[in-house]
Amino acid sequence: MKGGYAKDVRYWRKITVTRDNLLSRISIDPNICFGKPCIRGHRIWVSLILDLLAGGATIDELLEEYPGIERDDILACLAYASEITKDIYVEIPIRIEAEAIK
Repeated sequence: MKGGYAKDVRYWRKITVTRDNLLSRISIDPNICFGKPCIRGHRIWVSLILDLLAGGATIDELLEEYPGIERDDILACLAYASEITKDIYVEIPIRIEAEAIK
């Protein structure tokens, strides 16, 4: 592999700095939206953005639908989801996996 370990470390350091900046765009306040993670300064749940993306919405469509948010807010929602799934996951029954393969 060209570049080797040093290149990998620089790449991951860049991702970590970017991820930390993005995560600062997410807020959790027990007095706002029942304590659900939201885009900072808005009452837009992270889960709403993720659901819309999972349903096929594009970033551009979300920016048009929610003019108060920025591209980095949407990326922050993805970064938050990435962090959550490192420690927590949802069990998926085997039969559903088998049906999806068909």
